[in-house]
Amino acid sequence: MPVFLDFEKSIAELEGKIEELRHLANSGDLNIVDEIGRLQSKVDKQLKQIYAKLSPWQKVKVARHLERPQFFTYRDALFQDFTPLAGDRSFGEDQALVGGLARFRGKSVMVMGTQKGQDTESRLRHNFGMPMPEGYRKARRLMELADRFHLPVITFIDTAGAYPGIDAEERGQAEAIARCIETCLKIQVPLISIVIGEGCSGGAIAIGATNSILMLEHAVYPVISPEGCASILWRSSAKAAEAAEAQRLTAQDLYKLKIIDQIIPEPVGGAHRNPEMAVRAVGDALDEALVSLSAHDGRKLVQMRRDKYLGMGKVGL
Repeated sequence: MPVFLDFEKSIAELEGKIEELRHLANSGDLNIVDEIGRLQSKVDKQLKQIYAKLSPWQKVKVARHLERPQFFTYRDALFQDFTPLAGDRSFGEDQALVGGLARFRGKSVMVMGTQKGQDTESRLRHNFGMPMPEGYRKARRLMELADRFHLPVITFIDTAGAYPGIDAEERGQAEAIARCIETCLKIQVPLISIVIGEGCSGGAIAIGATNSILMLEHAVYPVISPEGCASILWRSSAKAAEAAEAQRLTAQDLYKLKIIDQIIPEPVGGAHRNPEMAVRAVGDALDEALVSLSAHDGRKLVQMRRDKYLGMGKVGL
């Protein structure tokens, strides 16, 4: 059974009825194809209405949906000949941030992304998509390797943030993130990031200081999770919905603020309802961005990147 969010209660009831009717139809007892079609049309209509007016907090829930396509889904569908590159050449391998060489529509690229995991075992293996310092040092190493061989870098962002544990802090988490951002800003190759789920804190910006930032329609990109923000401002995570509203974390808000460059439409009801369609949309948007950036030389790309971030937050007088 699909996983329904709390604001999809009416959809869950309708789809439950459809499933029951399909079971009866398969048994051959009743001819109820027309009734199934009527209910499906009702589901589609309600999905459009609900998802057209999601609140920021509801978008956070969609971005965290357990069945939402993750980095490996896009990697396996869009990239060929993926060759993983492991280790930071200092401490070890990090499974939360995975990267390697691949081909994208005939072009050689370096691709990396944060992977949360789909079940208990994989979530533990990938540390719930929260990289350790060695993950960011690996990302830095791969970006420098791509720069050396003139390969575009593509990053997929879906993380609740960098891992905040004591062991990560002891190994220099903040320094690793800062160095990774520094590398993003200085390599002379096209650099593109796609926010596919949630992109929180420095854990996201470490691989998101790019030439072009693409964002799925129902993804979120906050400086801190709404729960973390509420705990700081109101001393209670219960005000997470209020914090999400104030953070301006939706793709629509960030596009208006010129933080991101493009919103990628999702299937009606979110990417988890039609992963294949979501993957195709991401692939087409990525291809367009890559062609556009490839027209510039290395120095121009670096200058464009720096101008982009220096220009954020400026207010006209």
